[in-house]
Amino acid sequence: MNKTKEKILLLLLGGVAFGYSYTPGMQWRVIKAVSREWKKLDKKELREGINYLYRLNFVGKKENNNFTSILLTKKGKLMALNYKLGNIKNKSAKWDGKWRMVAFDVPERYTNGRNALRSKLKEIGFRELQKSVFVAPYDCKEEIEMLVNLFDLGKYVRFGVLDFIDNEKYLKRIFTFCN
Repeated sequence: MNKTKEKILLLLLGGVAFGYSYTPGMQWRVIKAVSREWKKLDKKELREGINYLYRLNFVGKKENNNFTSILLTKKGKLMALNYKLGNIKNKSAKWDGKWRMVAFDVPERYTNGRNALRSKLKEIGFRELQKSVFVAPYDCKEEIEMLVNLFDLGKYVRFGVLDFIDNEKYLKRIFTFCN
């Protein structure tokens, strides 16, 4: 998929990020960033990109009162989140000395969601400390919240930022840029 289509998906995902923002300040930052990026897109490429994404069922249209809204489908959210998650490792240029931990206890009836979460965490570079506890040095709270909400596992997953972990030397060897 070309950069314009990828950017459209990520900008539409910004609307999802707005919904997960806890404070008006965070919401305002999302709106400003998304608005600025929309303006950079070429109108013709934007129209073609949206039509292409519509044909792939990544976006849907909702019409009411002569106004059309473009919305991410579940398939589109997953694709956009994949792009966003792929950028997590790029944030590692300057480590802030903190570890990000994801811990979960997902019931058996949500096995598919649990396995998808575990797989995604490994794919983006988290390391397993225990069966359902993962750790990474990446600043990725927003991305993890979106991932958890996409799989509808919010009440079973905890995210934490750690200043200290007892096996830090081992983890620093795994994540070589942390030294």
